Amino acid sequence: MNEIWTDLLDLGDKLAAHVLLSAAALALGILVALPLAIWASRSQTVARATLGFASLVQTIPALALLALFFPILLSLRAVFGEGLPTLGFLPALLALALYAVLPILRNAVTAQANLDPGVVEAAHGVGMSAWQRLRLVEAPLAAPYVMAGIRTAAVWTIGAATLATTIGQKSLGDPIFAGLQTQNWALVLAGCIASAGLAMVADALLGTIETGLKTRRRALTWGGIAAVALGVAAALAAQFGGGEERRVVIGAKGFSEQYILARLIGQRLEAEGYAVDYRDGLGSAVAHKAVTTGAIDILVDYTGTIWTNQMERTDNPDRDAMISEITDWETRTSGAVVLGRLGFENAYGLAVTEARAQSSVIETIEDLARVAPQLTVGGDPEFFERPEWRAVRDAYGLRFKEQRNFSPTFMYNALKSGEADVIGAYTSDGRIAADRLVTLADPKRAFPNYDAIILLSPETGANAGLVAALRPLVGSISVEAMREANFSVDREENKLTFDEAARRLAKRAGL
Repeated sequence: MNEIWTDLLDLGDKLAAHVLLSAAALALGILVALPLAIWASRSQTVARATLGFASLVQTIPALALLALFFPILLSLRAVFGEGLPTLGFLPALLALALYAVLPILRNAVTAQANLDPGVVEAAHGVGMSAWQRLRLVEAPLAAPYVMAGIRTAAVWTIGAATLATTIGQKSLGDPIFAGLQTQNWALVLAGCIASAGLAMVADALLGTIETGLKTRRRALTWGGIAAVALGVAAALAAQFGGGEERRVVIGAKGFSEQYILARLIGQRLEAEGYAVDYRDGLGSAVAHKAVTTGAIDILVDYTGTIWTNQMERTDNPDRDAMISEITDWETRTSGAVVLGRLGFENAYGLAVTEARAQSSVIETIEDLARVAPQLTVGGDPEFFERPEWRAVRDAYGLRFKEQRNFSPTFMYNALKSGEADVIGAYTSDGRIAADRLVTLADPKRAFPNYDAIILLSPETGANAGLVAALRPLVGSISVEAMREANFSVDREENKLTFDEAARRLAKRAGL
């Protein structure tokens, strides 16, 4: 319980960011929904079209809707210029605002449709204009029902905002995703409790406003509005009270190694006087595009991922030739700078338990192909969509009985529990040795090299002081040191935080 309480106390900046994102999305949803509701109340065609579209948006999973705004905003950069952000607050705001529209719109349209015709007719009879009828008669009568829709939208928005972590927006989803990755359930609970508590407080305050509107008690209505405004103002002060200091933004994909390396880089920069922020849980394609466009400043990426996913190359040269071509390609296409290799490789590899390898006589992927039709293969959420998987599958003729997706953490648990027979493991993961797994040999070299490299945005790469601060990291981390660091946050009984693991890694690497 003490651990949960400690984690809750550390969520101040994330809570403030969550409040601002949710409040802005709800406000934008209201600004869109209410004019549409007024228009829809005058036209059945408009009512059907708007409610149909809003309902359609609700059928799209929130995570997918958030992710879709990244390529949309990226394409709009050509029109509005490089200053248009493609990650973080803006795409999260737009996606969540769309989610907020339906309950507000539906309640407002229903309220308008169920107004007493006699009251509306009386207002018309005394000579009120359409604007006067709306302002003096229809709006006051519909207001309590509209507020009920806003309350529903607020709870939905606050819950869905936790997913904004995946597109680089700080939120209460940060501790939830980080806790899930390392099975730190106290951290997960802290994020969930904070999010649920925020939703309950918001619902109570908006409920106070709704009650005031229903009972015509202005003090109650304005008191609720003042409390909401005070909460948003406090979040603004917490978020921006430190001034406009330029912060170096370090991106990380959604697995432990990335979180640790991001903190290692951040700690080094902070020691040199830089202010640092993190964008965690990014997908591979999003992360690479973010650093090449300047949406983030620094990313640890992998040569094989860039080679196959970004450059769409199918050949497999040696590691020196690969990084040389990647460096040239990044410079030519985006201006991003490859600072160098960190010193270890984190390759994809197909892994089985030691018992499975012995019982089925499996040593290579060629051996696996013989028994694959009786087995279930598991991978992380993006593994089976990557060209590397397709290349390995086709090179060896792999055809499995079933294919299942797991988060990186639960993927190893699935192998231990028998939910999967084979997984696409990471070769720098300490759990391979700890769980006595066998990584199958790849005699056809279908998997490319995956050297970890530091990738800098074009602007960051031109910063000589920052480059000098990061240069000692090049070639400093062995695969053994990285495995130990990964294991320290993933599986040890006394788990380290990502910051603690980064400090231990720095010490072992002589940094």
